[in-house]
Amino acid sequence: MRLTPKTPEVRVPRLIGLMAVDARETADARGVLLAAPDRPDFHLTVVDYVVRQYPPPGSEVPRGAVVTVWFDLGDGEGGAGVREPRLPGPPSGGMRRELDEPGDPFEVLR
Repeated sequence: MRLTPKTPEVRVPRLIGLMAVDARETADARGVLLAAPDRPDFHLTVVDYVVRQYPPPGSEVPRGAVVTVWFDLGDGEGGAGVREPRLPGPPSGGMRRELDEPGDPFEVLR
């Protein structure tokens, strides 16, 4: 554990991308506390990765301030989503569209 000088203000470390156990150690070394509203068992969480934090990295906060971290993106944020065609689809025609220029090559003669 790295000790920081006992100044009244500290900079918030970058916690995004760290595993929960590493985020706790980093926060402790920098003099801030962590809270995780989406993990009631945060003190037991080990391998989940931090995806968001507030205040943002580099912000100056009082020593002992709480930094909130999230492990889930939440509703409507990120994720792979459903991979399906979106409407409207591409225009129909494909290769035939190139033949529709000056005249119809398949014109029916009567």
